[in-house]
Amino acid sequence: MEPKTNVTETTVVLIAHDGEWTRRRIESLDAAQQFGHKRSIPVYEVARVGYPKRMREYTERKKRGEA
Repeated sequence: MEPKTNVTETTVVLIAHDGEWTRRRIESLDAAQQFGHKRSIPVYEVARVGYPKRMREYTERKKRGEA
């Protein structure tokens, strides 16, 4: 979960096992937690734990044209 900023709304980032990801707007942290609970997906706050290594590595591979 990414918090609202001056530029973007609150968003949820869904990350696959290989690091591929997608970002979507969501109403709130509570909404993200309900979404995750319903689907048995863990929800983490990016501001507290950062982005997962697999996501960072996937983004880097994509920049190099390898993904």
